[in-house]
Amino acid sequence: MTISSSLNAGVAGLQANATRLASISDNIANSSTYGYKRVQTDFESLVVSSRGGTYSAGGVRADTRRLIDERGPLVSTSNATDLAIRGRGFLPVAQATEVEVANGDTSMFLTTTGSFRTDAEGYLRTNSGLVLLGWPANTDGTIPTFPRDTSDGLEPVQINVNLFSGEPTTNMALGINLPATETEASASGDTQQLSVEYYDNLGTSESINITFTPTVPATGSSNEWTMTLTDSVDPLTTIGEYTLTFADDRTSGGTLATVTTISGGAYDPLTGNLIVNVAGGPIEIDIGQIGESDGITQLSDNFAPVSISKDGSPVGNMTSVEVDENGYVYAYFDTGITSRIYQVPLVDLPNPNGMVALDHQTYQPSVDSGSFFLWDASDGPTGDVLAFALEESATDVAGELTSMIQTQRAYTSNAKVIQTVDEMLQETTNIKR
Repeated sequence: MTISSSLNAGVAGLQANATRLASISDNIANSSTYGYKRVQTDFESLVVSSRGGTYSAGGVRADTRRLIDERGPLVSTSNATDLAIRGRGFLPVAQATEVEVANGDTSMFLTTTGSFRTDAEGYLRTNSGLVLLGWPANTDGTIPTFPRDTSDGLEPVQINVNLFSGEPTTNMALGINLPATETEASASGDTQQLSVEYYDNLGTSESINITFTPTVPATGSSNEWTMTLTDSVDPLTTIGEYTLTFADDRTSGGTLATVTTISGGAYDPLTGNLIVNVAGGPIEIDIGQIGESDGITQLSDNFAPVSISKDGSPVGNMTSVEVDENGYVYAYFDTGITSRIYQVPLVDLPNPNGMVALDHQTYQPSVDSGSFFLWDASDGPTGDVLAFALEESATDVAGELTSMIQTQRAYTSNAKVIQTVDEMLQETTNIKR
């Protein structure tokens, strides 16, 4: 009967608006939840075919979906490992309970933000038990090649808070001026000495001792010095000896003219480098190119080590961890050294709204979402990673309250339909023969 269909349509309207009110309540309840994605309820009409002058009401059906691709505003924090994504993409995470089992079978979940801090095991995790995933770096800081269409290469990001780091010295550059007056016939022939610190393979401080001995001629100026290098580990052994001759012409005066190798590694005039072997291995020393003034020179009457530089560092303690916009996780040490230890990729899918929504603002890829791909942050369609920031809820409270008023009115109207149908049926039952 048509009147019965009206009753059913009113009941369907009550159910649909109750569903919409539930989604509104969920949105408002999570208006302060970081990373929350709003639920939207849409109505779909049900049309029943009619013939002649009669019409049967089909009613309405509610359809809900979570708008995972909507992003909330970003807010600054004081924690370096509070992470949010500025743009498209998701952070890969895992459940701490699966990580603690340590059987290598960890499921990847996705989220757009998280307040990660190190736990007792050093894992970067949230209070809700989400552990950040990333690709581990090699000892030199490079990231190996991992498959991009699977999560098999991802590992829980684990920070060793007791990590020590030290780098051996492999390169030096000497900017030294030798006194030109010491190579004249009337000079005393005093040697000039210099000690340059370096760090061995264990981070221990050692030094290369360098002695410059002038060649004093009988007449005129020789413009020649003998450079002798020894290692503090074994000071009695010479690791390199070279004869340096300097130009005295108007255009190149004071710069190296020739370098003759007596012992040690050969001098390369193209690069200005020579290699000497200390106890821990070879060290490349830049003394300057022929005719250039950025290395060892001979000018005036002063001995001046004006520019001494080297790489390497002593052993230091890790002091902090930060994530840059490209998703690289860096460990900072009190010696000023920075070491790359992980890379956190960003995950992208064709249809983010098709993912399965889970607790703690996490999502799991599904057939409806399409296949995922792991991108470098800021590459491809993905945005970048923002540290010291969290993503707020995508709920617009004002809009939800407005929808609540509309839902209330619609619910009341459907209840009125049921009341009207009830009165009409009552009139029908009161008809007497």
